[in-house]
Amino acid sequence: MSFLVIDIGNTRLKWGLYSQGLPGATLLAHAAVVLEDIDHLWTQEWQALAAPDAMLGCVVAGDAIKRRVEEQLANWGVKPRWVVSSARASGVVNGYEHPARLGADRWAAIIGARQRALQVSADAPPPVLAVMVGTAVTVDAVDVQGRFLGGLIMPGFGLMYRALESGTAGLKVPTGEVHDFPTNTSDALMSGGTDAIAGAIERSLRRLQQHTGREPLLVMSGGAVSRLAHVTELPVRVVENLIFEGLLTLASEA
Repeated sequence: MSFLVIDIGNTRLKWGLYSQGLPGATLLAHAAVVLEDIDHLWTQEWQALAAPDAMLGCVVAGDAIKRRVEEQLANWGVKPRWVVSSARASGVVNGYEHPARLGADRWAAIIGARQRALQVSADAPPPVLAVMVGTAVTVDAVDVQGRFLGGLIMPGFGLMYRALESGTAGLKVPTGEVHDFPTNTSDALMSGGTDAIAGAIERSLRRLQQHTGREPLLVMSGGAVSRLAHVTELPVRVVENLIFEGLLTLASEA
């Protein structure tokens, strides 16, 4: 048996083929493609693979993109199943004001992060902060009982830089490096974006610790997470495929 998970984000489609639809399953193959190239998924990525027995995915890019992916899944004869955020799943209570409006990718990441907290201690799991760093950055808090308390959405690195380029004169410069006290515009932009995102994470960590009285577990993932890897002030655990872990957890209970 094999199981396919798909995460269709705002910029890329990420997929992983696992030995089974269970947490901890072996990853057999995986890749990521930009959305402009998804019509070539079958010929360039999937055609050479054995057909999975089932799949589960999350999509935030819209119905048109989802339909294009479903057309290629049909070559395998696999029935498409897509996550919809719910009031409760996998031991996590969704505290969003309107649970169904929570992005499916955030919901999967939150569930994956909660599983990471349970791995630390099944009897007394720590609160956990799930951070996804991609086109947008999401910072979501889960308490010790597994209740999703809420979270932040902010621009990712690329959106920040493009906003500055379009809204100011003379800021279209090469990518710089992070420094404590930048002395050129490129480094000032990179350092400013990094500090903005890291600062939001630090504030959320502090609020979650004050709210729960426990030191939270910080879990980060996403395509641009490496840009925060050097921020040593954050006690972070980087997880390569957090959304996939959440999808496998949801699949195991379906």
